Amino acid sequence: MSLAPRLDLRQSQSLVMTPQLRQAIKLLQSSNLEVAAFVEEELERNPLLERDERALPGPDDGHRVDPLPAVPEATDSHAAAVSDSLPGEAAGPLDAEWDNVYDAGGGYESPYGRGGRADFAEDLSGVEDIAAAGRSLREHLGEQVRLAFPDARDRLIAAQMLALVDAAGRLTVEDARIAAALGCEEAAVAAVRRRMQRFDPVGMFCRNLAECLAVQLAEKNRLDPAMQALLDHLDLVARRDRAGLIAACRVDSDDISDMIAEIKRLDPKPGASFDQVPAPALVPDVLMRRAPDGGWLLELNPETLPRVLVNRGFHARCQVGTRNRDDRAFLAEKLQSANWLLKSLEQRANTILKVAGEIVRRQDGFFRHGVGHLRPLILRDVAEEVQMHESTVSRVTANKYIATPRGTFELKYFFTTAIAGTMGGESHSAEAVRHRIKAMIEAEDPEAVLSDDAIVERLRQEGVDIARRTVAKYREALRIPSSVQRKREKAVPA
Repeated sequence: MSLAPRLDLRQSQSLVMTPQLRQAIKLLQSSNLEVAAFVEEELERNPLLERDERALPGPDDGHRVDPLPAVPEATDSHAAAVSDSLPGEAAGPLDAEWDNVYDAGGGYESPYGRGGRADFAEDLSGVEDIAAAGRSLREHLGEQVRLAFPDARDRLIAAQMLALVDAAGRLTVEDARIAAALGCEEAAVAAVRRRMQRFDPVGMFCRNLAECLAVQLAEKNRLDPAMQALLDHLDLVARRDRAGLIAACRVDSDDISDMIAEIKRLDPKPGASFDQVPAPALVPDVLMRRAPDGGWLLELNPETLPRVLVNRGFHARCQVGTRNRDDRAFLAEKLQSANWLLKSLEQRANTILKVAGEIVRRQDGFFRHGVGHLRPLILRDVAEEVQMHESTVSRVTANKYIATPRGTFELKYFFTTAIAGTMGGESHSAEAVRHRIKAMIEAEDPEAVLSDDAIVERLRQEGVDIARRTVAKYREALRIPSSVQRKREKAVPA
C-alpha cells in the first residue's frame, strides 16, 4: 500500500443553497405582509428597482390581472440576456400625473372659508371630523391620581402602583414589598390602594378576582355576608356546584341564582377596556368565486402582489458612464439581484395559485355543502398532483389565506387527517368529525346529556370508526366540558 500523495478526479452531485435559492424559499413561506416589507427593503437597497405605479386593470377590463408587473425593454445586450424569461412590457397609463397629485401636508388656510380647498368644493371636512385618539389606561388613571392625592407622598405611592398595574387592572404585588421599595409605612400603601380601587373603572389595583368583584359589589352597596361567602367559593361557581354554594352561603336556590346572575354582570377585568389595539385586517392571497358554468374561478389578489420592476434604462446609462471595475461589478450584482427578486416573486405567485387550485378541486364538496363534506387531505396528495415536494407545499400553505363564498380560510385548514369508516367504508376528515361532535353536543337534550361513549355510538352508527379517547381529545380541543360539567351548567338558569 503506497503512502505517496496522488491527484484524483472525482465527480459528484450536491445541492448548494445559494443566496438566491434561500431568498426564493424565504419568500415562498412568508405572508403577504412579510413579502411587502421585504420588497420595501429591497427598493431602498437596490437602485435599479422601482415601484410600478401603473393602474391595475379593473374588473370590467375583460382580461385577468397580471400577477407580476411587466419589465421594460432591455437597453443593452447583457440586460437582454438576463431577462429572457421575464414577461414583456404591457402598455398602460400611469394612475396619476404630476399635475394631479394631492399633497396631504400642504393644505393652506383659505380666506374664503375653512377647509383649504383650492377648487371651492362643498366638501368642507376639517380636523374636527378626524376621530380623536383614545386615552390609555395609565393616562386615564393618572388624571385621577393628580386630583385625588394632594399629598406628595401619596402621589408617589400611587405612581408606583400605576407603574405596576397590568393591562387587566390587577396589582398582585403585596403592600409590604411596595412599602419596602419606597421606604414608607405599609399602612400608607394599603390606604392608597383602597382609595385607588374606587377609581374609574371600579375594581382596579386588586390582587385577585375575588377582591376585584368585592370592590365592585361594595361600590353598589351589595357586599353582604352571603355575597362575601359566594366570592370566597368562586371555585364552586366555576364547577356549577349549586349544592355546595347553598351550603356555603346559607341561602336557598333562588337566592343563589340571583347572586350568580349579579356576579356575571360585573367586570372581571376592568382595565381590559383600555389600550385595545385593533386587530389587523386579514387580506387574502387568493380570491375565489363561482364561474358561470358552475365551477370555481381562482385569481391572485392584486392588492397583495408586490409591484416592482427593473429600471434598465437607468442601468444602461450608469454602465455607459462608468469605467471603474468596482462600479461595474456593483451594477452587475444589483441587476442580478433585481432579476432574481422578480423571478422569485413570479414563481411564488404561480406556485400559490397552482396549489390553491388543487386544494379547491379536492375540497369541492366543502365549498358547495359545508364542513361536513370536508375530505381527508394530506400534503403528499397535493404534492404528487402538482409535482412538487411536500416541503414546498407546506411552505406555500403557511400564512396564506383564500377568500371563498364560505369565508376566508388559511390554506392549511383544508389539510386534515383521515378517520377510518366502519366496515371498510369511506374515511372521514378529522375536522368534519369535530364539527359533527360539536353539533351533537349543541343539540343534546338538557335532561339527557351525551357522554363520550354515547357520542362514539352515534358516530359509529353514522359510519365513523372512532375511539372514545379520540372523542375526548376532540371535545377538549373544542373547549367543550365533560358531560358531568355540562349537566351542571344546564341545570343553572342563564
